[in-house]
Amino acid sequence: MRAVILVGLFLAAFAGGIFLTAWAGGPGPGSGYGNAPLPEESKEQMKSMTTEKKDGPVYSKSGYDVTRLSDQKINELAKKLKPEERDVILAKGTERAFCGNLVDNHKEGVYVCRLCGLPLFASDGKFDSGTGWPSFFTPVDSAHVAYHKDNSFGMERVEIECARCSAHLGHVFEDGPKPTGLRYCVNSVSLEFVEKKDGKLDLPPASRPLATETAYFAGGCFWGTEDLFQQVPGVIDVVSGYMGGKLKSPSYKQVCYTDTEHAETVRIVYDPARISYKELLGKFFKFHDPTQLDRQGPDTGRQYRSAIFATDEKQLATAKAFLAEQSEKPRYKSHKIVTTVELAQKPGETGGFWEAEEYHQDYHAKHGGHCALPREDE
Repeated sequence: MRAVILVGLFLAAFAGGIFLTAWAGGPGPGSGYGNAPLPEESKEQMKSMTTEKKDGPVYSKSGYDVTRLSDQKINELAKKLKPEERDVILAKGTERAFCGNLVDNHKEGVYVCRLCGLPLFASDGKFDSGTGWPSFFTPVDSAHVAYHKDNSFGMERVEIECARCSAHLGHVFEDGPKPTGLRYCVNSVSLEFVEKKDGKLDLPPASRPLATETAYFAGGCFWGTEDLFQQVPGVIDVVSGYMGGKLKSPSYKQVCYTDTEHAETVRIVYDPARISYKELLGKFFKFHDPTQLDRQGPDTGRQYRSAIFATDEKQLATAKAFLAEQSEKPRYKSHKIVTTVELAQKPGETGGFWEAEEYHQDYHAKHGGHCALPREDE
């Protein structure tokens, strides 16, 4: 799973099939050129790209916890705001056109939420719209911006907020440049700019992503393995790919019909503060049958083998100890574990992780339905 290029996306508020129209004006009432519905392709793009678990936080693809802050936390953060900032951020007001300090900012860096610090937009997504407000054609991560229908002032528009703290940002319209065709029209007072200096971006603590770790598991068809791990609390992102072979940048056809030795593998980015590597290994053994050699169910071939690719010596030791522990259990006495364990090669190396084609990513989410998670006592 990964963020798409066209990232003007709606969150849960638009899941019920709300039809969108946009008023081509500034973030508040004022000039406009009429209203028109968003193109069908834009409506299709307006879907949630967060990783939400039933009993855990909501993560964005770029590794941020975007769970909505409590009202108490928001009130604490709001104490630092100046009156003119409160009028916009909390009361959904609008600064006057061409008066914001970020309208003509052309420096390289990132624009973060003034209230909670979540990164929202980047300098390479900014453009001069001529409207008098900072304008962007894409957020840094689709899950960092929340969308709401706004019928105020006799217009039908789409309001944008910070997904983490609900700070009012402005509105999004359909008259932006390629590749998204969207224009995120934002109040300067809703943002703080962090400049990149000497090629480095020194984000403040509130604007930094989580400290994540990565795991690689091969357990048969990656469609199901990916889908199951995406439902695990603490897992941030899962991507389907190929690993452990002898060919660089393999295609699905090559993996299936030639002897490349690649295994269908998922790359898991997870929050070690929420779930440990050993716990992921436990889930892995619940999600597939580690006793089937070069197959899983009806799928046969080396690409469907059971394998663990450890990212470092610590993971390698943990995985080997886990396999030894599992081998002693009664269920594996008559049917031996055939899962292999090896150190992962680095991405870009022949046996490293190679992302599968786009049509393999989020396969179940795209085509409806999900794999059922096994019960904890199974």
